[in-house]
Amino acid sequence: MALDAFNHSVSVIGFERNNVKYCMTCAWATQVGYNQIMMLVGSQSVTGSKIIKGDIIGVSALNKYQKDIALQIGEGHSDEKDKLEGIEYQVSQGAIYILNASRIMKVKVIDNLHLKGIEEDNLLYCEVLDYVDTVFPFLNMSDI
Repeated sequence: MALDAFNHSVSVIGFERNNVKYCMTCAWATQVGYNQIMMLVGSQSVTGSKIIKGDIIGVSALNKYQKDIALQIGEGHSDEKDKLEGIEYQVSQGAIYILNASRIMKVKVIDNLHLKGIEEDNLLYCEVLDYVDTVFPFLNMSDI
């Protein structure tokens, strides 16, 4: 049996390093404090493997009308193709933001944890430095 305990929103994690734009979809993200979030990034993710403590990255919680963006960015690896082709986005200080997302957040990676049972994956503990709200409702995993 596969546990589907929560209906998570779908976000895009994005940043640019050495002229490569790294982006991925993330459904396992949650707010854990007033301005702290955590995101679980699988070990297979090229984008996740490039994130280190101290990085400033963009986290865009997609809106319910951005399903195609979630699917496009979730397909393949950033070092193999341009995942952002045809998508409206902005880069600021290396962080990549998807325009018109429900929440657009600038976050700092505080720690990358490897807990028992998920040692290979990256559990990113982050501080939200700044954010923008829009009027759009969230895209949820149940919408995909």
